[in-house]
Amino acid sequence: SFTISLQKVDNTTVMIKLRPGVPSSCHIRIKSVIRSELNIKPGENVTFTFTCSTPEKYFIMEIQKNIDCVSGPCPFGDVHLYPLRLPRLNRTYIWDVKASTKAGLELKFSAPWLRQIGPGETCPDFISYNINSCIDKATVNIGTFCRNGSVSRVKLLGGVVMSLHLPWNSPLTTSGFNIANRASIKRLCIIESTLKGESSITLMSPNYPLGFPEDELMTWQFVIPSSMRASVFFHNYSLSNCERKEERVEYYIPGSLSNPEVFKLSDSQPANIAGSFNMSLQGCDQDAQNPGILRLLFQVVVQHPQLDENVTHLVDLSKERNMTVTIHSEGWPGHTPLMSEPICLICKDPRTCDRVLTLASGAVYRISFLCKDLSRLRITAEKGISCVDFWRCQKKIYSLSVPKAITQLPIQLHRFIWKLLAPDMINIEITSPSLKLQQHIQEQRCNKSYSYSIVSATPETELYVGTFCPGGSIEKIQMRNNVTISLKTFGKGFINESNTQDLKMSFVPHIKDECTFTVSPNPKAKVELQSPNPHYGLPPYVSISWYIVVPSKQIARLGFSKDRMGIACETGHAYVNIKEETPGAEETVRREDEPLPNPRNMYHNFWVNVSNCKPVDRTQLTLQFWVTLADKQIDLGIILGIVAGAGVLVAIGLTVCCVKKKKKKTQNPMVGVYNANVNTQMPGKKGLFTKGRQTSESHVYAVIDDAVVYGHLLKESNGSIAPEVDVYRPFDGPVGSLPPSPPPFSFRKDIKFSSNTEEEPPPLTDTEHDNYTFAHQKSGQLEDNGDANEKDKGDTSMPLLESKEQDGLVE
Repeated sequence: SFTISLQKVDNTTVMIKLRPGVPSSCHIRIKSVIRSELNIKPGENVTFTFTCSTPEKYFIMEIQKNIDCVSGPCPFGDVHLYPLRLPRLNRTYIWDVKASTKAGLELKFSAPWLRQIGPGETCPDFISYNINSCIDKATVNIGTFCRNGSVSRVKLLGGVVMSLHLPWNSPLTTSGFNIANRASIKRLCIIESTLKGESSITLMSPNYPLGFPEDELMTWQFVIPSSMRASVFFHNYSLSNCERKEERVEYYIPGSLSNPEVFKLSDSQPANIAGSFNMSLQGCDQDAQNPGILRLLFQVVVQHPQLDENVTHLVDLSKERNMTVTIHSEGWPGHTPLMSEPICLICKDPRTCDRVLTLASGAVYRISFLCKDLSRLRITAEKGISCVDFWRCQKKIYSLSVPKAITQLPIQLHRFIWKLLAPDMINIEITSPSLKLQQHIQEQRCNKSYSYSIVSATPETELYVGTFCPGGSIEKIQMRNNVTISLKTFGKGFINESNTQDLKMSFVPHIKDECTFTVSPNPKAKVELQSPNPHYGLPPYVSISWYIVVPSKQIARLGFSKDRMGIACETGHAYVNIKEETPGAEETVRREDEPLPNPRNMYHNFWVNVSNCKPVDRTQLTLQFWVTLADKQIDLGIILGIVAGAGVLVAIGLTVCCVKKKKKKTQNPMVGVYNANVNTQMPGKKGLFTKGRQTSESHVYAVIDDAVVYGHLLKESNGSIAPEVDVYRPFDGPVGSLPPSPPPFSFRKDIKFSSNTEEEPPPLTDTEHDNYTFAHQKSGQLEDNGDANEKDKGDTSMPLLESKEQDGLVE
């Protein structure tokens, strides 16, 4: 049995009652009376028993002590757990202290102090404290706390209701706090936290997650060694609708020249604070119709000063446009670090630090880090490139490389995103001139320190083009829509490889396909290629092309990874087209219900195109094929045939030359050469002949092969040539005393006759002298006779005699 005896002066009440929601399988027995609950008032002495052996499963107990500090003195000092020797039940001790608002009460907790928890949380040992402030008839929940924390004191204005919840098996015999009287604090409450070493604490505004009282003020005091550094972070807050004043946070930092420092709840809060400081939350006069809620959950992190806290890093983004750089912890934004984890801070200045820092382009920053392990930080950057006027941006080539301002930081780059925006009828072209790109697929995995993820998107659809890394065969990718390229790094190797980035981008005119690849296969490797959207298949009615470059001295081998496309069409048909880029080449076409072509050789550059239909549900089109290169092999029989044919042609040529040379050696005649350049015109008689001598061709002697034309004479003369010579006949007309003098060299040089001119021919001379020169032809001259005649035939403006005279003058 149990006996509870309460003194009347203690003003304590004990109540035992059934646990909510538990069936009444156990009862309380007082003598012969069975009860389900028991209420013992001050001055009563009650003995009772339970009808079961495990009453802790069915009953709970509340012990409430009322303390009046308004009408009489307060029992300040340690608070004891009274009465003693109570049944082992889950129990709650409640101390209801009534006090004037003109005075303040202080609850001072013994070590290991308290730690505030949020709604719904439980303490590891199931021992918890709950503090409520009572002002007039209003009650404000200051918070719920567990043991083992940093909250060492709570100062309140007016009365307080303090609760201590103990489990039935708790060995705790002391309350762990005392009550002291203080002067009015002129605010709702003051919560003091003492942090001696590196730690992280979470605190909440009163009534959290409900609203902070209207137009109230409260303060948190943080007692921190001067050798430590503290930073404040707001994780969750909301604002009420204010009619007057403004909700704000005020900091009092010893040594600051601008105390109090006022911040909005939306601002980045102070960081890297040396030693102790105070933080106050000020409410406002709320709108009666729509008051809203002011609430705040925040974190205070205390850590040792970093060895390199005074080391700053220059980040020059002054020449960049449309770019942001965010430095954050690993896993951001999906993963929020636990508040117990060591914290890494990024600081724009000594007092402006945060776990996440975003830098905008067009400025220069000097940043520092408060972090023991920088490997836990990452960089994510984003840059936008757009084209509004095609004629202005068509000739520009944009470099898609990570700026040195980022790569020189001691932080690993996690991702760099380029957002490329193009208007209608303008497309985007991506090239990798030197490194080229390799498509990452199951049979051809990337193993570089970084890769590119490329997505082509419209407001309605999104096409995942693929993942690519440097060191492949894809020279160029053209896409029709807006494009997002995301560079992702793997490990620290990117720092060394970042200097060789060569990805370029330009805006190009409209293309007919959704996407076009230009591929120059590596002669030493098998190139695997795959259509975009491999996990979900090509969207309906989308067309993709590959242009494969085949070197002139090599042949390509093309093969498909599957026998069929593997889809059924609901509307239209899906096609695979293959065509070499050469005149007269036949195009190979396969439909979705036909088998794909077998591996084949391609001797010229060729196209591979796939166009989708509207597939039947649960079917998707994914095309994968491979290309290899090999040197061209010429057949041995063809080589022997070519050599034999060349030999026959050479033999025939030698035979003809020998016969012709032998004939010409036997023919060495005296040949007369007509000289057409002597002036034979008669002066003084114009228009005697309608054609001039040069245009009438009456004087032209064709050079004819003697052996052909005069063959009959050769036979008669037994091989010797005796040319016929004309008989000189004197001129019978009038003759002057002197022969006509030839004109001066300078004058004759310019005389030209043409049948196309209307000028009258010069007058004829009285006598016409046809000069002939006889010479023995050498055997070598016969072969060149035709070329010589062609040259001489066109130039009749200078007589041969004059030419000789000029040569003599030159000599």
